[in-house]
Amino acid sequence: MPHDDHDHPHALLPPDPALRVKALETILTRKGLIDPAALDEIIDTYQNKIGPQNGACVVAKAWSDPAFKQALLADATQVVADLGFYGRQGEHIVVVENTPDQHNMVVCTLCSCYPWPLLGIPPGWYKSDAYRARAVREPRKVLAEFGVTLPPETAVRVWDSTAEIRYLVLPMRPEGSDGLDEGDQAALVTRDSMIGTGLPMVPS
Repeated sequence: MPHDDHDHPHALLPPDPALRVKALETILTRKGLIDPAALDEIIDTYQNKIGPQNGACVVAKAWSDPAFKQALLADATQVVADLGFYGRQGEHIVVVENTPDQHNMVVCTLCSCYPWPLLGIPPGWYKSDAYRARAVREPRKVLAEFGVTLPPETAVRVWDSTAEIRYLVLPMRPEGSDGLDEGDQAALVTRDSMIGTGLPMVPS
């Protein structure tokens, strides 16, 4: 029986990842397998309601409350669940703390495992082959490309996120933020700082 590659969906998809996603969405919509409005609602939920602001609230609370911070480092899954941040892609959370001696950075070398309830949808670069390979091999170079230059004495530890464990970085509290309330502190926390490829903003 002849094998016609054009019968397969992958043969119809363009090479660029963003275009592939759009083309696949169009094909599935035409076949009646997905509802674009429902898809948009899911994306909006993760970007604007379950997005990085959840993780930022957790970080700000850890900065402000030493007891909460210790509990978070001991059993993050339970602590964030108690705050209402749980569900798909958030079953097993481990929080790793940045210190002057160690900077933590998260990657998923196999795919794109990521703590959705705390950080929303993973950014495109997190899923890229280049980041997944280079983050492990040359983390300082990758950090420099993100604009993060660390002192030579600060070690870099790379954590490989998996389906069993998803990591959240607890960044160091920026100077000048001591007098701010938790809401204002949370505004300083960036998504990238919770992945380890960025730093929190400094209060103006």
